[in-house]
Amino acid sequence: MANHLQFGFQDASSPIMEELVEFHDHALMVALAICSLVLYLLTLMLMEKLSSNTVDAQEIELIWTILPAIVLIMLALPSLQILYMMDEIDEPDLTLKAIGHQWYWSYEYTDFKDLSFDSYMIPTTELPLGNFRLLEVDHRIVVPMESPIRIIVTADDVLHSWAIPSLGVKTDAIPGRLNQTSFITTRPGIFYGQCSEICGANHSFMPIVIESAPLNYFENWSSLLSS
Repeated sequence: MANHLQFGFQDASSPIMEELVEFHDHALMVALAICSLVLYLLTLMLMEKLSSNTVDAQEIELIWTILPAIVLIMLALPSLQILYMMDEIDEPDLTLKAIGHQWYWSYEYTDFKDLSFDSYMIPTTELPLGNFRLLEVDHRIVVPMESPIRIIVTADDVLHSWAIPSLGVKTDAIPGRLNQTSFITTRPGIFYGQCSEICGANHSFMPIVIESAPLNYFENWSSLLSS
């Protein structure tokens, strides 16, 4: 859950998000090194006496051609690795289908015979004390922690986007098309997200809530809901 005046990411709760945070820090260090070098060279040029002598500088030309290429490779390789990891879906333990509507979400647990529900935002006037305004829903998604979850995302009317920042998940919901992604929750907890595609007047009122719990809790919850 994000805090007021928070400048960084939310605490990572999935392996993919941990990799994204590490890559962000890696890219920032590269950018800091480049800015420091440019600032040093600018300061040096301002403080040194101007000279009109032209010299042959093939060595420095070779350096400023090869060095940027090395920097780009340092950024591209880990980025491509994370992209492939995010696209990989290998034998999920549970498949969940999310359908975007104006303006609520519907969920179907496709591995169960009859387990589906609609998830609406709880209005502020009905919100229990201590819950988050504009983020709490009447029916949460419950998933077993430390289990690979595949989620299939689509929409019934207009474009939506199913996003959970702390899990590193963001998938567009497009009418007539199925998009899929996967995630693994590494710890128990409640993770909040919202529709991240402007979808109409009540776009701000489509929260997403995932409750990650031990397997026995999930089994009890699913048996009660499907009975």
